[in-house]
Amino acid sequence: MHFFSVPSTIQRLFPSFTWRREVTEKAVFLTFDDGPHPNITPWVLDQLSQYGAVATFFCVGDNLRKYPAVAEQVRLAGHTLANHTMHHVKGWRFAADAYMKEVMTCEEALAAVGAETGRLFRPPYGRITLRQTRALKALGYEVVQWSNLSCDYDRNLNVDRSLKALLNHSKPGSIVVFHDSEKAENQLKYILPKYLERMKSDGYTFRAL
Repeated sequence: MHFFSVPSTIQRLFPSFTWRREVTEKAVFLTFDDGPHPNITPWVLDQLSQYGAVATFFCVGDNLRKYPAVAEQVRLAGHTLANHTMHHVKGWRFAADAYMKEVMTCEEALAAVGAETGRLFRPPYGRITLRQTRALKALGYEVVQWSNLSCDYDRNLNVDRSLKALLNHSKPGSIVVFHDSEKAENQLKYILPKYLERMKSDGYTFRAL
């Protein structure tokens, strides 16, 4: 079963997380997790450019170190690079100190590619403990979850169902998640262009966090 959107009741239960942005215009916030990737990320950048879209890329630090030129390409195109831990770890399995080491090591990788650091963080899988959240907040991080999830990481995804759900549930201020990763490639390449085209035709713009 896929959960393409987060119920408002869940969002209200966890107010320390950012689930959406308050806006006065028709704008959504595109985010891409798990990159950069040497082939998929440049394709995403091309798609975004066609629609005048800017986005936030929550990067895995290990991928930043492997593909610094791709990260630089993202930054120079006007997008935001942000923290997604060094090795894409599940917070529920880590003590707070070990988790924060993952975050700080990713910060070093972000700084190495010239990214603004220490502001935006997304926990892999959305899994994070209260103690980890408090540690991040104490350092000034905004912990970003999402309101709409494409589920493009699932190779068996019904892509038409995903696209329909995204279009139906995207509202002004929505934070929408895609993935610039190998396992998401086929699903992403189907959903993203159609989503951008339809939302743009409905008068939406696409902003970074």
